[in-house]
Amino acid sequence: MNPKEYKLIAVVGVSDDESKYGHRIFRDLLNAGYPAKGVNLKGGFVLGHAIYKRLSDLEKKPDLVLTVVPPASTLLLVEECEKLGIKNIWMQPGSASAAAIEKARAYGIKTISACFMAVKGVW
Repeated sequence: MNPKEYKLIAVVGVSDDESKYGHRIFRDLLNAGYPAKGVNLKGGFVLGHAIYKRLSDLEKKPDLVLTVVPPASTLLLVEECEKLGIKNIWMQPGSASAAAIEKARAYGIKTISACFMAVKGVW
């Protein structure tokens, strides 16, 4: 685990529901020292952190987008990442789709479809 590996991770799909993966991932990344910002169309606050409504609302471009949303939403996020020049998307299990991966590759966006938390040793 190396929290310094990234300057900013945007976690898309952060939830205020503690039972949901969007909440648990955001909480545990923060607790592990990762520089994470939350994104959810609802906005608001989770764990005392402002939640941004879209990637383009972040003050700084993230070097990694972590998706914890349904596959159809991930496909739309690929489009937003292309427009913003974001080149790395990590699709959590359940959020990836063949269409999203294909589109990301066509745009030259690197994708990984696996559990970030397990691969990086957070969980």
